[in-house]
Amino acid sequence: MSTRMDSPHRFKEPPRRSEEPPDERAPAHAELVATLYREHHHALVALLQCRLSSRTDAQEIAQEVYVKLLTMKDLGHLETPRAFLFRMAINQSVDYLRKRVVRANLSPPPVSEDLHAAPLPEQHLWAGQQWKKVQAALRELPAKCSQAFVLHVLEGREFSAIATEMKLSERMVRYHVSRAMAHCRERCFAMETP
Repeated sequence: MSTRMDSPHRFKEPPRRSEEPPDERAPAHAELVATLYREHHHALVALLQCRLSSRTDAQEIAQEVYVKLLTMKDLGHLETPRAFLFRMAINQSVDYLRKRVVRANLSPPPVSEDLHAAPLPEQHLWAGQQWKKVQAALRELPAKCSQAFVLHVLEGREFSAIATEMKLSERMVRYHVSRAMAHCRERCFAMETP
């Protein structure tokens, strides 16, 4: 059973087992989740993006939260569904960040002697060409912009540490990094087109 909404997105109820009696609250439950989506989705993704530094990860976690809400038995007892939605998203992002740290701290897999696993010379050549394009694009940017990019993307440093070192606000560092990323992406793709 699907619930129609004003937006182009549709939420589907999870399939019921045949032995379960139909629940009269199901349409109201799905409508509450749909309303939360319509009214708070953009703000939720923005919050998650700030926490995770990735729009893709933010959208994925937001989607997981909505799915969990849909599969919950009853949301009628919630006094503030919006606060519950955001709390679920924050908890989910904390779990995601913990997993990311664990994965980063795992030792790398043993080096394989398999010749098929070795990168091809063409891949090395392509990677070298891409790196030269990125370097050229970074030289076109203001010094602070390219420095913030290098510290965050290449050295993997946190925005707060970069802000302290560069004597800028964290927001300004994020702006410089995103500007540099957009510029590099634009230059690399523009150079590839014939």
